[in-house]
Amino acid sequence: MNRVLSTVLERAVESATLAPSPHNTQPWRFAVGEEHVELWLDRGRVLRVADPDAWEARLSCGAALFTLDLALRADGVFADLRICPDPARTDLLATARLAGNHRSTSDERALAEAVPRRHTNRRPFSGRAVPTASRHRLETAALAQGGTLVLLDPSAAYDSVVALIRRAEFLQANDIGHRTESASWTGRPAGCPDGVPASSAAPPPLLDGLVVMRDSHANHDLPARAYEQQPLLAAVVTSNAGPHEQVHAGMVMQRVLLAATADGLATSFLSQPFETAGTRAALTKLFKYRGQVQTLLRIGYGYPVPVTGRRAANDVTTALE
Repeated sequence: MNRVLSTVLERAVESATLAPSPHNTQPWRFAVGEEHVELWLDRGRVLRVADPDAWEARLSCGAALFTLDLALRADGVFADLRICPDPARTDLLATARLAGNHRSTSDERALAEAVPRRHTNRRPFSGRAVPTASRHRLETAALAQGGTLVLLDPSAAYDSVVALIRRAEFLQANDIGHRTESASWTGRPAGCPDGVPASSAAPPPLLDGLVVMRDSHANHDLPARAYEQQPLLAAVVTSNAGPHEQVHAGMVMQRVLLAATADGLATSFLSQPFETAGTRAALTKLFKYRGQVQTLLRIGYGYPVPVTGRRAANDVTTALE
């Protein structure tokens, strides 16, 4: 392999591994050839209880794909991306083939610089409101990637979404399968290359907040803290459902997350309603006038949080002949 291209691809894959995933499962594998990369779903890292159809895992892989492409663009390389290119190989989620030079934009460079600074913040946010200019930049980021970001302020729709989050959290808290699976990926020791370490866990809420955070990510050894009562919620929406759109939605999601990071905002996921069948159906119905809702985000101003581990790029990469 051309050493320059090899280095560019290595940097891109390393950047891609910093994408978010449920419980930091990192459900991806990369196969690297002379001038192209294949992105594969790693079935062994899909949450069998919370994510039986790999919806969230594909979102994560889409986020990794966007990050890989962004790293290439920032390095001055254009890649031809193909999502779900082979119907006979359903776990091959995307290919990226180097296709020439690229003059990176200031926006691409800013997003690329935000990649190592983006971390899921499960802790309390301040009560500071997200300003109009930042909200517009997040909406624009989603549109630029072919998706829609629906921002939810307190309203009847907001209350409906919150009710579904609370319902899903209740169902999961009372399901032994969910509790066992979640426990296997959380409370990991510091320095662990995957899962959520105890140091990244959130303190339990001082009061029963309107928006319920995932209890499995709470460290009950920490003193309880007050959480913001009405955080800004955001729904990532695409035009259709299915595996292709889930990968695409992950790209939209990651662009929004990086735009938020570049703007000094903190983000976390409110995935519970997607992980129980009844609440997922209700959430889909609630947003059907906009398209297919793919994930929910919590956005605001937070404080620095510990970094979660990542597997080394070499551990998630194989060479293509």
